[in-house]
Amino acid sequence: MQHQAINRRRFMQISTAAASTALLPSLTRAAAPPRTATDVVPLGKTGLTISRLGLGAGSNSGNVQFGLGQEAFNKLIRYAYDRGITYIDCAKSYRTFEWIGGAIKGLPREKLFLQSKIGRAPEDLLAEIDRHRKVFNTDYIDSLLIHCMVQAGWTDDFKRSMDAYDEAKSRKWIRSKGVSCHSLPALQAAAASDWTEVHLVRINPQGHVMDTAEQTWNATSDASHVEPVMAEIKKMHAKGHGVIGMKIIGNGDFTSPEDREKSIRFAMSQPEIHAVVIGFKSPAEIDEAIERINRALAETG
Repeated sequence: MQHQAINRRRFMQISTAAASTALLPSLTRAAAPPRTATDVVPLGKTGLTISRLGLGAGSNSGNVQFGLGQEAFNKLIRYAYDRGITYIDCAKSYRTFEWIGGAIKGLPREKLFLQSKIGRAPEDLLAEIDRHRKVFNTDYIDSLLIHCMVQAGWTDDFKRSMDAYDEAKSRKWIRSKGVSCHSLPALQAAAASDWTEVHLVRINPQGHVMDTAEQTWNATSDASHVEPVMAEIKKMHAKGHGVIGMKIIGNGDFTSPEDREKSIRFAMSQPEIHAVVIGFKSPAEIDEAIERINRALAETG
């Protein structure tokens, strides 16, 4: 009888331990923190990380942010940083380009993700890339893109730029390279290219100011163009490229809260999109975007 009691006791101990172990995965899942707009997430297989939401400094070529004045612009960057936005997006052609260094002065460089862009390459492109470092007062740019490609053959036409970016990366002046596209043919060429590491892609469910078959950056577009763009985004993601969505607020044209909500929910539901960038002009806009993204992420799980 004593032997049977010991066996029963041992059986209960083993059963209890097994049940506790079985509960661990569900307990771990339950304890996982919710996803948020300001999470720092991997940018594809680039080896880099980026805040899920970024601040764009180039609305209407930067005229919107430039119109704030330099002091207000600096405060906007600091406000975004304090809220957890560490990804800042600029370009050589933006009017705010010269302001970036001052805006990020004093912020911990290792926590920032700075992305910039260069369009038609000057004769000495390496000197221009080096100028970026000096203007931003940094040793390196996290991501440098070839700006606003519309031609299907851009990978041939911009071979000199691509070679210069490769050289800059070998010198550790830039950490990743890629392209922003403004037509579907250019986007298709980007997705097919093994040179590209980071893509900046126009995406919103309304299809507003999105890439179309016309090889021009401002072609009229509608919701029918969303599916072809998403098809290219999925190809990029499958290759391990970093994908950042832009025009989430329709180039600032989504003045209706319903349109903004719809677009943000769409972007957050696409696992192939690692991050998004929005051209903010006020702290209130930053707060709203964070709130909408957080809610969308919480509801999509």
